[in-house]
Amino acid sequence: MKANDLKPGMAVNIDGNLFIITHTDHVKPGKGPAYVQVKIKSVATGNVAERRLRTVEDIDQAILDRRVMQYLYSDSSGHVFMDNESYEQYTLPADLLGDAMLYLKANTDINVLVYEGRPITIDLPKSVELEVTDTAPQVKGATATNQLKEAELETGLKTRVPPFIENGQVIKVSTEDASYMGRAGG
Repeated sequence: MKANDLKPGMAVNIDGNLFIITHTDHVKPGKGPAYVQVKIKSVATGNVAERRLRTVEDIDQAILDRRVMQYLYSDSSGHVFMDNESYEQYTLPADLLGDAMLYLKANTDINVLVYEGRPITIDLPKSVELEVTDTAPQVKGATATNQLKEAELETGLKTRVPPFIENGQVIKVSTEDASYMGRAGG
């Protein structure tokens, strides 16, 4: 496939290593040929790098199987997921998934990307719903509109929320930047 056709979430083989594309940007400079700037995450190490590819450059796409799995629990060996069809359990290393686990509660179904029979990473939705476990109470009489306060969610994720959000409420959070998107169900 051509570099121009790359999209986030695709897996590619570059220099004999497997990478997941996390971001693409098509650039057409005033001088010179167009190119594609991609952010790639190494499946083996979890390192993120940027590469500049010519739009006509041939890229070896790796075929990934997306399977719905249930996140069960985490322990010292990593994060344990169960395939919803075969009931087989897989452990993904903690360093490979990184901060993505802050968006997952136990017993949550999630798309797991599988390469050659081996789970390599998870595919987070655009947003998740999590319960607020610790935030300051609303100050009576406060009328300033664009003020946000710190809040900790049930998974340990920290974000900033409007003053009217209280402990125990479920909110919608963006998985791209951990920002508050609104109350759940709204």
